[in-house]
Amino acid sequence: MIRKMICGAGALGASLFAATTAFAQAAPIKAPTAEQMATMVNKGDNSWMLVSSALVLLMSIPALALFYGGLVRTKNMLSVLMQVFMIVSVAALVWVCWGYSMAFTGGSPFVGGFSKAFLMGVSASTYAATFSNNVYLPEYTYVIFQMTFACITPALIVGAFAERVKFTPLIIFTVLWLTIVYFPMAHMVWYFAGPDFLSANTADAGYLYGLGALDFAGGTVVHINAGIAGLVGCLVIGKRVGHGKEATPPHSLTMTMIGASLLWVGWFGFNAGSNLEANGLASLAFINTFVATAAAAVSWSLVEQVKHGKPSMLGAASGAVAGLVAITPASGFASPMTSIVLGLVVSPICFFFVSTVKNKLKYDDTLDVFGVHCIGGIVGAIGTGIVADPSLGGQGWVDYTVFPSKAGSYDMVAQVITQIKAVVLTLVLSGVGSAVLFFALDKTIGLRPTEEAEREGLDITEHGERAYNY
Repeated sequence: MIRKMICGAGALGASLFAATTAFAQAAPIKAPTAEQMATMVNKGDNSWMLVSSALVLLMSIPALALFYGGLVRTKNMLSVLMQVFMIVSVAALVWVCWGYSMAFTGGSPFVGGFSKAFLMGVSASTYAATFSNNVYLPEYTYVIFQMTFACITPALIVGAFAERVKFTPLIIFTVLWLTIVYFPMAHMVWYFAGPDFLSANTADAGYLYGLGALDFAGGTVVHINAGIAGLVGCLVIGKRVGHGKEATPPHSLTMTMIGASLLWVGWFGFNAGSNLEANGLASLAFINTFVATAAAAVSWSLVEQVKHGKPSMLGAASGAVAGLVAITPASGFASPMTSIVLGLVVSPICFFFVSTVKNKLKYDDTLDVFGVHCIGGIVGAIGTGIVADPSLGGQGWVDYTVFPSKAGSYDMVAQVITQIKAVVLTLVLSGVGSAVLFFALDKTIGLRPTEEAEREGLDITEHGERAYNY
């Protein structure tokens, strides 16, 4: 099962786990020492991962900020930019203080411990596992890469209640949500001991990893997680003043198109980087990300052509994001042709939710975080169980309890059921956790500005500035 992981590799000279694996003759194999790991770091892998980390940061700032900012009204443009910018900044600090340790150390199937809080024991001489036996990355590189995921995920949430949330409680929510929801989810889906260590203790893995759930780059951890949190937030906070009565058109689709395009570029680091190695599977994730996104943009435009008689730039950008979301969990498992199918399928489903379901249920998901990220993530997560099947050109899953790691048998029906379990758990954990946090903050310090402040715009009332001075 190829996915993200981290193995606990101590500083030089420290004691390491001794993993015993076996060839067909059951000859004992010992996990490499720290000194040996140093010789197993490939400079090409490390370079690719550092570049990928920068690409994922690009997805947050400026890409997501511009994408969201262009969709709101002029009077709230700067507030959205500020929210995204500061969520990234705060999340990065939380990550290195306790997030990395909670997500990627052992402890329980549901959350890690605090043995690496404040990056204790992490240095330029400690290492993280990749997906191949005897191949490692500098641990700082893995910390950096996963940090960018922790930064963008809570930033996605703000789009659901953009234009009507106060800044300070939003930042408090971010810290608490990362701690209570995101870090446990990342641990359950992506943590395991690493291919050189796992056979010594097959229980040293996150809960969903142990179930066999496939999530290459964050369908559950990032998109469903953020999408359902956004829906809960917009329900707790309530509708915008004048929603349904006053026009609220995007103030700059040009900025939204620029943001969507930068998201597409940055997403190659998001998905292809999640392979952790610069090899053929990274190339597979790259091309899958490319073609699925293109297919979804075309699909959304075709739906608009049929329904409205003309395709829109906003629709094309929305379709591209839906495609990026859907291919994320499947990017390292699907083939290019099944990735295209996934992209073609996801856009009509997301279009139905943002245009029909939202109107019927009358919730005010400002920028369609639920309709695109949560629904698109669900389509992608469940679809991964289908497209990963080797009979459809997929990669199947890898059995890390043998040495060397090899492909295991694949049961599509069983895998789809496992994927559904992962989706349901994510919806429950994030939905309930987010509801508790939003409700508590709303009843204590308050989440929403006054009606007067909301009408004037959050740029002035929250930050004392305007995005545009004219």
